[in-house]
Amino acid sequence: MIGYIGTGSSFLGCIQYCLNDKKELSNKQKADLSQKDGLQHHGRAEILSYNQCFGTPQELAQQFRDVAKLSKRVEKPVFHFSLRLAPGESLSRNQLEEIGYECAKEFRVADNQYICVLHKDTSEQHIHIVANRVGLDGKAASDSNSYKRMAALCRRLEKQYQLREVLSPRAFLAPNERLLPRNDSRRIQLQKDIRQTLIDVNSFDQFTERMKELGYTVLKSRGIAFIDSKKVKIKGSEVGFSLSRIEHILNLKQKLETNVKELEIYKQDIERDIRRKPVIATQKLLLDNRVHALMVCSPLVPIIIQIASVLNELLRPEVSFNLLPYELTAEGYQRRKKKEKRKAQHR
Repeated sequence: MIGYIGTGSSFLGCIQYCLNDKKELSNKQKADLSQKDGLQHHGRAEILSYNQCFGTPQELAQQFRDVAKLSKRVEKPVFHFSLRLAPGESLSRNQLEEIGYECAKEFRVADNQYICVLHKDTSEQHIHIVANRVGLDGKAASDSNSYKRMAALCRRLEKQYQLREVLSPRAFLAPNERLLPRNDSRRIQLQKDIRQTLIDVNSFDQFTERMKELGYTVLKSRGIAFIDSKKVKIKGSEVGFSLSRIEHILNLKQKLETNVKELEIYKQDIERDIRRKPVIATQKLLLDNRVHALMVCSPLVPIIIQIASVLNELLRPEVSFNLLPYELTAEGYQRRKKKEKRKAQHR
């Protein structure tokens, strides 16, 4: 069993993702896929249970938001869980509902608002749980150590329901695909889009407009973040393009453009001074060489070369996208230790 846990700020976006069909598929494509793989692509979601809530996606989201207001300190009140069985394994509807409850219980939201949803458009059975981290008493469920807790839950459920132990999502891949390096395609695509956009534009307004055309919502405050078409929010710094880096690149591009224009004017002035008198064809090559020599001696040339070199480096951020959970990275480990130390000091 593979478990996923995430937090967010949009109840409606998460609920709609879990309850609606895939947006990118037309009705004809859904019908064709269903005929091909025997899965249910139209009406893929079946709600297994409601807890402390009921209604349409809009009504559910409003109910969740109303309760979330009871806690002013929680910025991301959405808990989103997903549990996927190994290929070839299946459980009954009631068992899947029980697993949804066990997940909610593990993360201390069993008494909170949540829905449990079964998706039927994949060959492996999997469920989604959307829960409110804020309870009716105004207290918020913790999201600390979430990866370890989810892993422990999966191992316990595997034993309880006699399921095959699956420690990595890569177990679902074909043998040859497991040898490929693990990359985050969403972040890779965002990085490519930002880089190409910065190459094409010269101002921040143009940058924002071009990113919107590519389907991103741009959020700018002290930093910069991007929300893609799947409502996934990614900070620019996570893909190597922080706000300061983007602004630095755009400022350098404006300086480069100004210096190139000045160099062109300088070249025109040289040509005008040299070619005041008519020349014969045999002298034209000599004059062209003289113009080139004077251009090379211009103080603008080294400035342009230096700016172009810096730009080239800034447009190639060294960022890897390993899917290792944040809690298991060195940064995540240090952050968890600091949290534990602060809690110990307050006891």
